[in-house]
Amino acid sequence: MNQNQLYPIFLKVHQLNVLIVGGGTVALEKLSFLLKSSPNANVMVVSKDFDNDFLKLAKNYSVSMVKSSYCDSALKNKQIVIAATNNRQVNKQIYFDVKSENILINVADMPDLCDFYLGGIVTNGKSPTLAKRLRQFFEELIPENIDELAKNLNSFRKTIKGDFQEKVKQMNQLTEKLL
Repeated sequence: MNQNQLYPIFLKVHQLNVLIVGGGTVALEKLSFLLKSSPNANVMVVSKDFDNDFLKLAKNYSVSMVKSSYCDSALKNKQIVIAATNNRQVNKQIYFDVKSENILINVADMPDLCDFYLGGIVTNGKSPTLAKRLRQFFEELIPENIDELAKNLNSFRKTIKGDFQEKVKQMNQLTEKLL
């Protein structure tokens, strides 16, 4: 049996310093997903060139852009790095530099060099395209008022009396009706 070895977490990327190296199609996809999940993410992007679509997206958010080749000095004060250049050797060099600094890294199209995956948990990083399609599918199913629903459930949870098991039981009964 091939067991999933991933541990899912949600990061407050607006409180972390994220570096993306690359300014093309792959970097655009990584940045798009990051900003969709966390529009206030603190992101710096380093690239020799930026595609027009990349520039359009970045200007709508507080993304700092540095037009330059990658240099390990860009890693200073970063907690997360995404290597998304169109050069596998550069991506590998970024990986080795990042690992020597104990920073988390995602290397595009190289799952063996990733500490984490962006939205690819369902597929264990084996198929980012499938993960993207599944995410789009679920986004269509999730109601627009999901934040309001979550806030109401949280308020209700705070009113439940009893021990942890009783609270779980009542929350399960309530949310079962949502399906």
